[in-house]
Amino acid sequence: MTRQIIHTTQAPQAIGTYSQAVRVGDTVYVSGQIPTDPATGELVTGEVRLQAQRAFGNLRAIALAAGTTLDAAVRVTIYLTDLRHFAVINETMAQYFHEPYPARVTIGVAALPRGAQIEVDCILDVSR
Repeated sequence: MTRQIIHTTQAPQAIGTYSQAVRVGDTVYVSGQIPTDPATGELVTGEVRLQAQRAFGNLRAIALAAGTTLDAAVRVTIYLTDLRHFAVINETMAQYFHEPYPARVTIGVAALPRGAQIEVDCILDVSR
């Protein structure tokens, strides 16, 4: 199968050797998004809710660039530097995803790039 690279200026540019997303067949693999503001390239700081909104907003922008929405998500992985924020992340995620919700994994980590408190990636099924 052919790989198609997904890119948008509405999400942060890659800060390493990776693409924002890659489509293979009817599946889009979206790279992890930290709360970087695509307009400024700066990390959104402050409370975790604001960081989560930016990270999920970046995912949404990449999904749109792939010709779909986050409703096509079948799997989401959330990395948190503090699992005490779990409830806030659930509330924030509900602003971006609708029932039926995708499968999800939440992992506590020691650190994330650029000092972010959250990173989110997802897999989209664009066959619908």
